[in-house]
Order: sequence, then structure tokens, then C-alpha cells
Amino acid sequence: MGSFDVPLADERTQLDAFVEEYRSALDGALDGLTEEQARRRLVSSETTLLGLVKHVTWMQRVWFEECVGGTSRGELGLVGISDESFRLAADDTVASVTAAHREACATARALVADLPLDAVVTGHRTGPRTLRWVYLQVLRELAHHCGHADILREQVTAR
Repeated sequence: MGSFDVPLADERTQLDAFVEEYRSALDGALDGLTEEQARRRLVSSETTLLGLVKHVTWMQRVWFEECVGGTSRGELGLVGISDESFRLAADDTVASVTAAHREACATARALVADLPLDAVVTGHRTGPRTLRWVYLQVLRELAHHCGHADILREQVTAR
């Protein structure tokens, strides 16, 4: 069932459904690809399918573990800026990046499970946010990067 199929769902249920749909789409972007395909650069930036999933993992950890959970990027072992989060290490693989993404998603779910959307979270370096705001920001990012992943995957698998 897709997120559009939740009839008259409350706001939280709908937000969770959208987030999960996009997470699943990004997780599936690497399905069946070789390591070379996942790392292939098809645009002038450093963006690759593997790097995109790595970035989305970083992004969710920033918004949920840092902003909601209150643990700094340094303490989490995260790079400081977004552009660095796309860069692949020699030991990054489809399996390792997918596992890290799934772990970040599970951690995020646990961090927000008992919080109402109006809860004010204070871990973000630019100031307090409501959990609703965090959800909307994460949805914006996930949707944006799902589009990138669709296009890159189409290019990778067309060759």
C-alpha cells in the first residue's frame, strides 16, 4: 500500500507513510546493481547512486540523531557538511551503504516513536524546530533525492 492509499489518515500516520515510501524507494535504488554500476559517475558532480544513498543516510542521521536526539555530528562521527556526505570511501559497498541506511532509518523511527509532531527539538545547530518541521524537511530531501536516484538508475541500467 502506497502513502496515497491511507484513507483519511491522521497527519502523523500520513507523514510516516510518506517517509517510509521514500526511504524504501532509495533503498531499492541499489537493488541488483554491481559495485561498479552503483559507483558509476554519470553527471559532472560526484553524485553516484551509492553516494546518493550514503548522503541520504547522513541527512537522516543529522535530522533525527542530531536535531531530535541531541547528539552532535562530531559525537556521531558524521562529516560536517552535506557535500562531503556524498563522497565514497574505498570500503563503501552496496551492502555496507544499504546496511547503514537501514540502521539510520531504524534509529530515526525509534527516536521519534513517542514524540508528538508539536514537540520542540533543540539539537539542530541553527535552533529549535518542531518535529513536524523535521518531518517536512526530511520529506523534502527524500523526494528530491528519489528523483535523482530514478534518473541515475535509468542511465546506469540502460547501458
